[in-house]
Amino acid sequence: MDSSVKAGKMMSSEAITYMGKVFAFFSRKKKMVFKLGKDFDPDSFGIEIAVFNPFKNRTPLNGWFEVPFTEKEQWEPLTKKALTLLKSEL
Repeated sequence: MDSSVKAGKMMSSEAITYMGKVFAFFSRKKKMVFKLGKDFDPDSFGIEIAVFNPFKNRTPLNGWFEVPFTEKEQWEPLTKKALTLLKSEL
């Protein structure tokens, strides 16, 4: 495991960080949320995945997607994808 990957917080929820930047977290709705980028195509995974929108009167968080527990077998591959994206941006 990369020593720069650590536990953290995002919106008062448990998160995974790389070099202090969050790339995945467990939401209060019991879903995993991943930063997969604005170019990510959720239909490419063929699972239940949605743009993350925690706000009632604001636009969704650009590039963030949430995946329910029913799709938990995809959480690890999506975590790796989110980490790879973050590393490419730094």
